[in-house]
Amino acid sequence: MGLTAKIRTRDGWAVSHAVVTVTDMTGAQVLRAEADPEGAVRDATALAPGPYTVIVTAVGYAPAAATALVTASGRAEVGTVTLTRQGGTELPPPGPWTIDPAHSAVAAVAQHLGISSVRGRFTAFTGAIEIAPDDVAKSRVEAVIEAASIDTGNHTRDEHLRSADFLDVANHPEITYRSTGLTAAGPDRWTVHGDLSMRGVVRPVDLDLAYLGTGADPWGGTRAAFRATAELRREDFAMNYNQVLQAGIAAIGTTLRIELDVQAVQGESLPAV
Repeated sequence: MGLTAKIRTRDGWAVSHAVVTVTDMTGAQVLRAEADPEGAVRDATALAPGPYTVIVTAVGYAPAAATALVTASGRAEVGTVTLTRQGGTELPPPGPWTIDPAHSAVAAVAQHLGISSVRGRFTAFTGAIEIAPDDVAKSRVEAVIEAASIDTGNHTRDEHLRSADFLDVANHPEITYRSTGLTAAGPDRWTVHGDLSMRGVVRPVDLDLAYLGTGADPWGGTRAAFRATAELRREDFAMNYNQVLQAGIAAIGTTLRIELDVQAVQGESLPAV
């Protein structure tokens, strides 16, 4: 018996300092519990069968409400409650923002042998965002990635990826992305349209972008967080190398999944910390 719940941020992280308050239909509080370090709430307090209101609060996050139905067994499973950063539904302040590479990640995932995935990341990149003051759809983003900074955790594989079979870093040391427009996909989601240049080939690539919120940092600045994903076909960028196994399965998948976790600092440069 009792109540169980998981408290998460919109990008899946546990909110360990969340507080869950349960009230009955008269508004009287019947239970108060704190999340554990994994963001889980497990309280064995017996509750009478019926509907209850669950309020989840945490410092720095907007409160969230859910409804729980306690069954005859006395159990209420709330499921996952997602908290958004305080002010997370508001757009970042307009003006220039600088991507912070130390707190951002540019990753690529490829299928390997048809049964698993190989994940790599680029460790050297810069970027800038310009939030338009009147129409967010006119905002812009640019990023430059050092192709040679690819890191999959295997030196031999990384050297092959830097070769002419793949990134050809000797002739094309930079991968660039420049947005050409935004289309709203929800109150905090957009499709970013842009041009990706890689291996000397320029192709239009759309990013599915989620805005995760804005908050103060320890150095007196303001930061905004975003998560974006995209899919690329290797052949669109003249990366046609592959090894076909005896079973007819390609050693490396033809599609790459791109995952971007971006933290940007308000202003035209990063703070000196």
